[in-house]
Amino acid sequence: MATKIDKEACRAAYNLVRDDGSAVIWVTFKYEGSTIVPGEQGAEYQHFIQQCTDDVRLFAFVRFTTGDAMSKRSKFALITWIGENVSGLQRAKTGTDKTLVKEVVQNFAKEFVISDRKELEEDFIKNELKKAGGANYDAQTE
Repeated sequence: MATKIDKEACRAAYNLVRDDGSAVIWVTFKYEGSTIVPGEQGAEYQHFIQQCTDDVRLFAFVRFTTGDAMSKRSKFALITWIGENVSGLQRAKTGTDKTLVKEVVQNFAKEFVISDRKELEEDFIKNELKKAGGANYDAQTE
């Protein structure tokens, strides 16, 4: 059966993370049967990491505050999590299903495909976003 996405519900969750006035900094998109729907959401990145278990595949849209001494700004990441115990067929389908998620999640600085929990560490993600962001004025401070 072909995978579908609940675009309206997923877009509402996506916009909640993009809203700087919202405390929600992450949302997951999970499979409910053959439909991708919004999953959990939260204000603490560590709570997101807890969603990423070995038997789950999910997509996440996460807001990070990055920047340097000169400016702070929000950067967004699209994370695809594929747990260690996810079957080969489901792993393969996740790649094609991501195109459905990208119809909703259109603005992000960097995309990650992760199956190792070490790569979910906040510092690792922030560092990658900083590299993708261009100018780094921290190097000029003494």
